[in-house]
Amino acid sequence: MLVDEKTIAFAGRLADASGAVIRPFFRQRIEVIHKEGRHAFDPVTEADRGGERAIRAIIERERPEDAILGEEYGEKSGSSGWRWVLDPVDGTRCFITGRHEWGSLIALEKDGVPVLGILDQPVLGERFIGVNGRSHLIQDDVRTPLKVRACDDIGQAILCATDPSAYMTADQQAAFQRVKAKARMTRYHGDCYIFAMLAMGFIDIVVEGAFRRWDVAAIIPLVEGAGGIITNWKGEPWQDGEPLLACGDARIHAQAVALLGA
Repeated sequence: MLVDEKTIAFAGRLADASGAVIRPFFRQRIEVIHKEGRHAFDPVTEADRGGERAIRAIIERERPEDAILGEEYGEKSGSSGWRWVLDPVDGTRCFITGRHEWGSLIALEKDGVPVLGILDQPVLGERFIGVNGRSHLIQDDVRTPLKVRACDDIGQAILCATDPSAYMTADQQAAFQRVKAKARMTRYHGDCYIFAMLAMGFIDIVVEGAFRRWDVAAIIPLVEGAGGIITNWKGEPWQDGEPLLACGDARIHAQAVALLGA
């Protein structure tokens, strides 16, 4: 379905608000808290929490019937059929180590289907948006269309992943190694930012472990709008909690699926 210009502009305001909160915390000595549960070290800062609060406040004031799902503050039900899915500072580990490979993820779903996705990097002034079947980079009011690059053989592909040793089971790491062994080059770390680089045509494959909805909802319109493919490791539509595969070219996507399932 098409998203109207008013809603797209509203999503941009949400990104502006979260960026205004997050920027002052970057490369500052701030408190880092470990969230018990999923990982041996799962950091969160006031940048994450403050960014999400800022977005929620605007949605609750101006679109109170919309649902909200956020990493830090959970889910709020709604009655409109629209749901905002939020992860300000996806890539907190990069954030707290002073690196730029992080972004704020803002997605809008209609009846569970992501129809708009923003990856905002407020320090670099980069905003990647996928909506209505197209993706763009917006920087200094200049809109640049995004398009994945052609790559017909995995032996020519550049592969990226955040950290297989931290986010994949032993069996998943073995499957990842099969893809790595075939790829031309592999680079690690980057969190959501590597998906933007895939959409720009600088890398060809992203293989990640189990992701949550707030990690992926914004990425789906961005990758697909640039002509890419994003699925689970079986090549099926991704579901919450499944490992993720994104490719710029359908030919290497098929090759990667075969290797991951071998």
